[in-house]
Amino acid sequence: MPSSIDHHVLKALPSLKLSHTEPHIHTAVTNRLVEHFQFIEPEQRLVVVCVGTDRSTGDCLGPLVGTALSKYNSPLFHLFGTLDEPVHAVNLKDTLQHIHNNFTDPFIVGIDACLGQTSSVGNIQVGFGPVRPGAGVHKELPPVGDIHITGIVNVGGFMEYFVLQNTRLSLVMKLSDIIANSLYIAVKRWHLAGATPARRRD
Repeated sequence: MPSSIDHHVLKALPSLKLSHTEPHIHTAVTNRLVEHFQFIEPEQRLVVVCVGTDRSTGDCLGPLVGTALSKYNSPLFHLFGTLDEPVHAVNLKDTLQHIHNNFTDPFIVGIDACLGQTSSVGNIQVGFGPVRPGAGVHKELPPVGDIHITGIVNVGGFMEYFVLQNTRLSLVMKLSDIIANSLYIAVKRWHLAGATPARRRD
């Protein structure tokens, strides 16, 4: 669907890629998300789509983030993808269709795990454009999001399914905690700093 977002300006924002062990990681992720949120129009709804499945340790990052966010029960965003109700390869297309049928021109944050180089494992990335679920395991799935947040959970390039299944849960939990906390704080800051009456009615 066409979007009212000025993607040329949004795209100009630099991407963030930072290790989860950096002491200022929460602040960095939060600040970058707030910068992206300033381009949300007053009439747009903020939708968070956490992609993944609880049947794979490496691929459960999204559902873990979604479950953590669901505990806030926040009216400031609409959430899809939790451990109880995951958004994955089987239902992703239908979920996106449901979102666009129910929200006019939503601003979507796509969240997913990904694989990368050894030196990048444990990094969190925030940037313009969608996540591309399934790319690491060579699946063709619809892209998700106006912006994306990803956590690099393991090394890619060889036996990806096996690698995802044998990813350490400890790392995935740490990444999911940082992403969920930073995203929630960013949403609150964006809402308090620039909420219009239309946003406050949410």
